[in-house]
Amino acid sequence: MTTRPVGVLALQGDFREHIEVLRALGAEAVGVRRPEELAEVGGLIIPGGESTVIDKLSRTFGLAEPLKAAIARGLPVWGTCAGLIMLADRISDGIEGQQTLGGLDIEVRRNAFGSQSASFEVDLEMPVLGDPPLHAVFIRAPVVEAVGAGVRVLAQLDDARIVAVEQGSLLGTSFHPEITGDYRFHEYFLDRVAAQ
Repeated sequence: MTTRPVGVLALQGDFREHIEVLRALGAEAVGVRRPEELAEVGGLIIPGGESTVIDKLSRTFGLAEPLKAAIARGLPVWGTCAGLIMLADRISDGIEGQQTLGGLDIEVRRNAFGSQSASFEVDLEMPVLGDPPLHAVFIRAPVVEAVGAGVRVLAQLDDARIVAVEQGSLLGTSFHPEITGDYRFHEYFLDRVAAQ
């Protein structure tokens, strides 16, 4: 286990749920809203929520540039749902002026499965987590439409759409592992943080 706390970007979205899971796994977890808080963590989760709002708030709170610098330095960062969008280098359907932190050489599509009413659950084969399959919840979820050469695909739907990736110290998932009671993906991330 890392000696530095694990941060969860706490500007908007379901950051409380991630903090609860991390603490249940024995990690020290803290909300991150300011650059000085970011400087204290050994890893960071960017939660689901509204990617456009997280983008605007990260700039308003002076976090966008420190976050980009931390990603460039190799801070382990995991983005879930909107967090995945924030880590993508390219958005195929972003709104005008929308920015990302970047770092993952991928292209994502926001709300790829439709509106809130089109949310769904499915069991995903994910070799890095072993058996059984991971039960995944998709809520207005993005999908990865293209990956660069350095990106490892961790999970795909039956129709081959990509929903989990990793590249270097970065992870991204389209789904919400913090709400299912299966904490293996959080454990996978904590192992990566501890290995830094």
